[in-house]
Amino acid sequence: MTPMGESKEEMKMATVEKMEEEKVPSRFSRICVFCGSSSGKKSSYQEAAVELGKELVERNIDLVYGGGSVGLMGLVSQAVHAGGRHVLGVIPKSLMPREITGETVGEVRAVSDMHERKAEMARRADAFIALPGGYGTLEELLEVITWAQLGIHSKPVGLLNVDGYYDSLLSFMDLAVNEEFISPNARRIIVSAPSAKELVRKLEEYVPQPDEFVSKLSWDVEPRKLVTEVEAAIASAS
Repeated sequence: MTPMGESKEEMKMATVEKMEEEKVPSRFSRICVFCGSSSGKKSSYQEAAVELGKELVERNIDLVYGGGSVGLMGLVSQAVHAGGRHVLGVIPKSLMPREITGETVGEVRAVSDMHERKAEMARRADAFIALPGGYGTLEELLEVITWAQLGIHSKPVGLLNVDGYYDSLLSFMDLAVNEEFISPNARRIIVSAPSAKELVRKLEEYVPQPDEFVSKLSWDVEPRKLVTEVEAAIASAS
């Protein structure tokens, strides 16, 4: 026993409780996760999906994702749901037979097509994270990066670079900066880390640095008007 009459175990538990009480609340209410409907070849990809789900739970962050219950999609959504956080899956009706097998978790919202899916996920999220994935994951990731470059949003975008999976993509981005196709400010839109804990910390600390030529666009304008504004912004950047 200690001089204060407390055992070492009691003191340890009190310290842990104090640390929990002093934890700074996350700036994010919900994070959008892009990932594959495949589990991938390596178990480390699957472990990273579960780790990310647990990290969101630890920080009291809800999940929005592509709505599938298989592959990395299923693993991250199940981890978040098991931890008691809200899960919102957004999926086109045409993909439901392919991507939803077994028992889904949380709320599933069916939309008409891929464009509506991406727009809905983006509206609902405060930040974006890409786990390892294929063409679909890359397409979603690059679109939200482009939206950030155009000033449509200023939400952080992160790569969970498990075992160097995204090293080649990051090297390509650096090459594009050197060849003056991507500006240094635009390169800083995306942050990366090898672990979920480090990546979420970086996203919490992220401060956007928009290019001067980019005008702020609104999520709430009519779709036709938004397309016109995006095209004008692209033209002014070229």
